[in-house]
Amino acid sequence: MVPHLATALTGPLLDLEKKILEATPAIERWFRLEWQEHTPPFYASVDLRNAGFKLAPVDTNLFPGGFHHLATEMLPLAVQAAMAAIDKYCPDARNLLVIPETRPCGASYLQNLARLMQIFRQTGLHVRFGSLDPEITQPTPLALPDGNMLVVEPLVRSPNGRRLGLADFDPCTILLNNDLSVGIPPILENLHEQAVLPALHAGWAIRRKSNHFTAYDEVAKKFGKLIGVDPWMINPFHAQCANVNLEENDGVECLADSVSQVLSKIKKKYKEYGMRELKPFVIVKPEQGTCGTGIWTIRDASEIRDLAARRAAMPRLKGGAPVSEMIVQEGVPTFESIEDAVAEPVVYMIDRYVVGGFYRIHAEKGVDQNLNAPGSKFVPLAFAQQHAVPDLKAQPGTAAPNRFYVYGVVARLALLAASLELERTDPNPEVY
Repeated sequence: MVPHLATALTGPLLDLEKKILEATPAIERWFRLEWQEHTPPFYASVDLRNAGFKLAPVDTNLFPGGFHHLATEMLPLAVQAAMAAIDKYCPDARNLLVIPETRPCGASYLQNLARLMQIFRQTGLHVRFGSLDPEITQPTPLALPDGNMLVVEPLVRSPNGRRLGLADFDPCTILLNNDLSVGIPPILENLHEQAVLPALHAGWAIRRKSNHFTAYDEVAKKFGKLIGVDPWMINPFHAQCANVNLEENDGVECLADSVSQVLSKIKKKYKEYGMRELKPFVIVKPEQGTCGTGIWTIRDASEIRDLAARRAAMPRLKGGAPVSEMIVQEGVPTFESIEDAVAEPVVYMIDRYVVGGFYRIHAEKGVDQNLNAPGSKFVPLAFAQQHAVPDLKAQPGTAAPNRFYVYGVVARLALLAASLELERTDPNPEVY
């Protein structure tokens, strides 16, 4: 399952891998103790960037939509993880209601839903799909590429208003595969008798990336101390700006100053590690998820002022709402490639378990650009069989299981940060 992968594993990253492998028992115990104190998100995917000198998460998605890209070898582990996740909320669950994107477009997303149905059916659940789309007023079949059909149905609140289901379907648990970018629909609110997973405040109507990376700062520091590494090796610098609108020349100085500050921090680290030949860059993107749109690679603060001078169009959320909050994040180049296409690993988790992953590749993008863009392709990796069993006898950088294990460790650090983030932004903290 391992594709022909060209990568740069040098210096500090080899040392990081070595320290992680040597500390595996301590790391796994540390995670186990952390999960006794914190509840992981129901599921998540984490985009990683391997720069050869550092390995860091650059995005954490709490409503992952690419389960169909995972290797079929991961299905048994995914089913086991799904069982563990469901048992936490409804041990005797019989029915699971999945709420997809309001207007699922494209065969790829529908394949993701079909894979989710396959996973949860294997846990012993009856799985059906309920749509938030007001135009869905009766069961509506949607064609899958393999000729099968996936049916979405209108949602119905119970007469007492306390439960949500379908006309003849009363679920114990409601799973959101809709990131709520356009807001929280009233039909999902005040459900007192059912678990809605992930929690509503995990949606992009409320969630902010800076909250996540602030929590990740803490996790990275603790982990760095645990294994004796500089937290920067696993953590991108970041800064946040609110009230930004380049079209109206609002927030330009805040954005430019943040770019300068983050670039300055990167330069100091590059100098510290003797990487003077590298030119630092930052990624400027919306605080809320926008499916890979509205993302700029910036190498100097003057570029922000140029964008403002040209009245650069601000990105918009899925429903068309304008974006006004931006995050400036250290740019982590990716020095991995598959068949001459730039690649980045994406790790998928259900509950606290890594269940698979894939490489996102893009032949038309550079090592310093966002790969989550039209034209990207996916190469599945069987993390399920390889991530948990590193080869401790192999030299660092030579064994694929070791690399995948390290990917899984860093992805779980981002998962832990997401759990802290959700705890701190929960409008009803008493549930924790």
